[in-house]
Amino acid sequence: MTRNVKTPRPVAVVENGEVVNYNARVSNTRVSAQLVLALVIAPMLLGAACEKKKPNDTGAVSAMDRAGSGSGAALGPADTTPMKGIDVGKLDGDKQKLFYALVASLKSPCGKSHSLRTSHEQDTACKRAPYAVKYVAALIEDEVKESDIREFFANKYEKTPQVVKIDPSKAPRVGKPDAPVRLVEFFDYECAHCATFSPVLKKVEEKHGDKVVVYYMMFPIESRHPESRSAAMAALAANAQGKFREMHDVLFARSPQHDKGSVTAFAKELGLDLARFEADYAAADKQVTSDLSAGESANVDSTPTLFFNDRRYEGPMNPEYIGMWIEEEIAVNR
Repeated sequence: MTRNVKTPRPVAVVENGEVVNYNARVSNTRVSAQLVLALVIAPMLLGAACEKKKPNDTGAVSAMDRAGSGSGAALGPADTTPMKGIDVGKLDGDKQKLFYALVASLKSPCGKSHSLRTSHEQDTACKRAPYAVKYVAALIEDEVKESDIREFFANKYEKTPQVVKIDPSKAPRVGKPDAPVRLVEFFDYECAHCATFSPVLKKVEEKHGDKVVVYYMMFPIESRHPESRSAAMAALAANAQGKFREMHDVLFARSPQHDKGSVTAFAKELGLDLARFEADYAAADKQVTSDLSAGESANVDSTPTLFFNDRRYEGPMNPEYIGMWIEEEIAVNR
């Protein structure tokens, strides 16, 4: 599996009205020929939670915990013994060295003081360990810098997750509402990053099917994009006639042509009932304001922002890594 991930750190304009360091570290040529630039949500104070129940550790694991094994950098040369179920054949010599050094020095993804390697090999109660090891291997394969790998790992496994309750019940959705993984995206139809991320999220929907439901919540940044609210209203009006996806794609494809006349013309092209569209368009203004309020309450300050089962997603914004999060979440909660 090759995601062609690089780690540039350009200063770019994130859609929050200010120039900030976007930390665009991960690019993904597997999404499409056009997606060459990196798309990573800036580091956020949220990570995947470990199971809260007390694990039934073996005595050896408990002893290692008490000794603090693996809590810092590995002592001496890292153990390069092959790990069961982990294929490092695609990694060259230097990358394999980095892999074994990282699994020896990173902490258990289940909150133990021993190393990731110990967790994978001996702590059978830690269901996240195999997924965490594969996450690290994938980041190395994609040429992410060691410091960034450590940051991604810490954000996902070490930081206490902040639960964010969002009510997306009125938002357009793709997937069944009872799916085990719920994604909520806050986005702006005139945000270039959102336009690039749109096919990524669509690929996640297609690949993971009934495992995931995606809700689309409007977050027009009108200070930068005066017609973005009109686009959001048009999407909601189209959703009322079962044509959200079609309008969603058109709005991104023809951005920034989002004034009322333009979006009404799009509705006509899509075969919508124009009288109903006009009425629903006007009524949608209230829902857009409600979505904005929900986003602000969830500390959304840039677009796209993605939430994963009531917590902010903070991994590489490409379908392979989002898929890893999905598969892990389902496995550990069976």
